[in-house]
Amino acid sequence: MNQHPSPAGGALTFHLDHFDGPLDLLLHLIEKNKIDIYDIPIAQILTQYMQALDQAAAADLEIAGDFIAMAAQLVLIKSKMLLPRHDQAAEEDPRAELVELLLEYQRIKLAAPFLQQQGERGYGIFTRPPTPLPTARPAAYQHTPADLVRTGRALLRRAERRVPPPADAFTGIVGREKVPVEDKIAHILQLFAHRPWLQFARLFDGVRSRPEAVATFLAVLELSKTHRIDLEGQGMDLTLRLRPPGEEADAE
Repeated sequence: MNQHPSPAGGALTFHLDHFDGPLDLLLHLIEKNKIDIYDIPIAQILTQYMQALDQAAAADLEIAGDFIAMAAQLVLIKSKMLLPRHDQAAEEDPRAELVELLLEYQRIKLAAPFLQQQGERGYGIFTRPPTPLPTARPAAYQHTPADLVRTGRALLRRAERRVPPPADAFTGIVGREKVPVEDKIAHILQLFAHRPWLQFARLFDGVRSRPEAVATFLAVLELSKTHRIDLEGQGMDLTLRLRPPGEEADAE
């Protein structure tokens, strides 16, 4: 039996043969007698438990309240087990709660050495403060349809300066060209097969007429509307990025 002053300088605490608390003492008695923890003979354990308390009293040590409370609980369990039980299947074993406490304490006791080792591992180690990270890249600019319309108009004006005379100058000479938007959509998606992004302005490099330029613009607008592509940048630096297949449904 050991006696130690409390850290705060208050009342004395004691250990019975290095047993920290009543549960520790009960586990020792169970292991010493090779008893099944799920079938504890309360009378035998209570006798040995009281003998340990008598030793503490004989040494003029003040017995902690939790040891006395556990002794009272053991007496109560013993009394319940002595009472006649009419329906054993329906009534709960009076020892069940005590068994749960012992199992939980046993798990904590087994984990204590590992936790102590982990705490000592970092003793005397000093870490430097975290290194500031570089400025994060700003989030992608969120465009509105109006931004795309303004960019498209600027490209159309530039295309007008490069194309031959307007189509109405050739009325009666050649038929009006029809460029399906679906063909331009398929063409743009085919370009994504070779690279993950496209420059919006470069889509108009091969444009030969206003209908083709309009169809290209409408194709980009439709792909953006159906969330199949993302638009990044602004003005003439607008960039198209193809969305992964799984993200198309999430965006809708």
